[in-house]
Amino acid sequence: MTLAEERAIIGALSPSRAGDFMTCPLLYRFRVIDQLPERPSPAAVRGTLVHAVLERLYDLPAEGRTVAAAQGLLEPQWERLLAAEPEYAGLFEGDEERDAWLAQAKGMLERYFTLEDPQRLEPAEREMYVEAVLDSGLLLRGYIDRLDVAPTGEVRVVDYKTGSAPGRDFEAKALFQMKFYALALWRLKGEVPRMLQLMYLGNGEIIRYVPDEADLRATERKVEALWAAIERALRTREWRARRSRLCDWCDHQARCPEFGGTPPPVPDRQPGLSSRAPRRAATDEL
Repeated sequence: MTLAEERAIIGALSPSRAGDFMTCPLLYRFRVIDQLPERPSPAAVRGTLVHAVLERLYDLPAEGRTVAAAQGLLEPQWERLLAAEPEYAGLFEGDEERDAWLAQAKGMLERYFTLEDPQRLEPAEREMYVEAVLDSGLLLRGYIDRLDVAPTGEVRVVDYKTGSAPGRDFEAKALFQMKFYALALWRLKGEVPRMLQLMYLGNGEIIRYVPDEADLRATERKVEALWAAIERALRTREWRARRSRLCDWCDHQARCPEFGGTPPPVPDRQPGLSSRAPRRAATDEL
C-alpha cells in the first residue's frame, strides 16, 4: 500500500508547488487547479537534460566518469528527451541555436567537475522519489537529485541547479526546497540529514547547510501554514496574483489581472492525489 492509502491524507505538496504558491497563489492555481499547459523553456529543458546526464554518469565505472564521458552522454540523452517530448524540437529556430544551447549544457557539465570528483563518489540514490506524511495528514513528496551516505551512516542531500547561485535575499528560498526534502526524509526515516548541498552549475558555486531538528520543525510549521493558505484559497476560490521579477518568464500574463488579463472561471477541481509518483516536469529542474 502507498502512504496515501495507509492513512487519511488531507493533501499533497512538493517543493516546486509550494514554491509556486509562495511566489504567486494564482500561478499555483493555474498549474495545479486549472492544469493549464505551459510552453517548455530552453533553460528548463536544458536543466532536465543536464540532470539526466549527471544521473547516468554514475552508471559508469568510477574510472570512466570523466568530462569527456559526461559530455558524450549529452546527445543520446537529448535524443531520448526528444523521443519522449517531440515538442522540444520547436525550442530552436535552427541548428545553430540548438548547437549553442547544447554548448552551454557542455559547459555546465565541465563546471560540475570543478566542484567535485565523481570518481570518488558512489551515491546511495539518484533521482530518488520520496514521500512522507506529516501528523496533520499532509503528504510531502518530491524528487531528490542525489543522496550520499557516508560509511558512518551520515546522509547528504544533493541538488543540482543549472542556474547561478542566488543573492543573499533569495538564498533562503533556495534552501527551503532542501529543508523540505530533509523534513520528508526525517519523517520517513527518523534521522536528520547531516548536510544539504546545492550545486549551481551556472556559475560553479556550492551552498551547504547543516540542518537540525529545530530547523526541520520550523520547516514543518511553514509547510503546514502554506497548506492552510491553499485550503483557504480553495474554499474562497480567491487566488491572488503576486507581481514579481519572475513574471517576466510566466506563460500566463494574458490571463493575469496584474497585466490586464482575466483569469478563467475556477474549475471544480481539487489538487490531485495520485497513488503513482508524479511525473517530474522541466519546470522543476532549474
